[in-house]
Amino acid sequence: MQKLQITIMAFLALLSTMVWAEDQAKPRQPGDYPFTADSLEQPKVPKGKLEGPFEFHSKVFAGTVRQYWIYVPADYKAKAKTKPALLVFQDGQRATNPKGSLRIPTVLDNLIYQKAIPQTIGVFITPGNLSEHYPDNLGMSNPDHRAPEYDALNDNYARFLIDELLPEVAKKYPYSPKASDHIIGGTSSGAICAFTVAWHRPDVFQKVISMIGSYTSIGYQPATATTPMQPGGDLYPGLIRKSPIRPMKIYLQDGSNDLSNEHGNWFLANQQMLSSLQWANANADKNADAGPRYEFNYTWGDGGHSDQHGGALLPDILRWMWNTK
Repeated sequence: MQKLQITIMAFLALLSTMVWAEDQAKPRQPGDYPFTADSLEQPKVPKGKLEGPFEFHSKVFAGTVRQYWIYVPADYKAKAKTKPALLVFQDGQRATNPKGSLRIPTVLDNLIYQKAIPQTIGVFITPGNLSEHYPDNLGMSNPDHRAPEYDALNDNYARFLIDELLPEVAKKYPYSPKASDHIIGGTSSGAICAFTVAWHRPDVFQKVISMIGSYTSIGYQPATATTPMQPGGDLYPGLIRKSPIRPMKIYLQDGSNDLSNEHGNWFLANQQMLSSLQWANANADKNADAGPRYEFNYTWGDGGHSDQHGGALLPDILRWMWNTK
């Protein structure tokens, strides 16, 4: 009987080894970027509080309603001498999804606990919807006013965010007033939206997280007899080259299998953004310009139009933003 037990145990061990070897031999698929432990709930890490969703009606975007959530760190102290940093992320319904590709509240829990990043208030905002109340059947889908808000190059979203919504957050959870303590980010059109806010208002936001950014012509509208042409995000590389350098710190992420359609090629567009930032700095150096330089980093992968790679990178992106990696 003992020999039989030993034989069975040996067989099971061999079987386990064979299964492990088979898993290891499976070829990696494009866009397959697994989470690190920093994006997964850890038993010993205190969990912050995610409040919301709250509804918000904007005057800048009249006739719209949106939802937002506020992340409060586990050991947040309202009367602490040092005010927490601020992280704003677009498409809040996906940013806060505990089973999604970003899982930002969990990442904040882990990195704050490690002291890899400072205490941070998170604000996660959906785009607006043209309705009195936010529809309860949208789930992770996009509201209907996303493109007019996110893909426009004007300062409307910056004014909504800075003048309308964030003051409401600050009433309950005051955060650091320093622009260097503020990060704004997003994916796809949410990424170009984040860049646009910092482009117009570097006095408030200087750190930008851009994942699969839509620096393409989504926002383009041709001129009509009564309205001027509206540019799209594909104008940004030229604007960066021909405008004074803003004091911005930018992380770009995209994949070689991202979209290519009537609006443009996402991967090429993101490479153009990088090239323009590099050129702007080199040109400023050549001319001995005493002004600021763009600080940037990037990761190119082989993913498609998905948050997966950016989500896997997020902990290290945040460390880089705070110079703790």
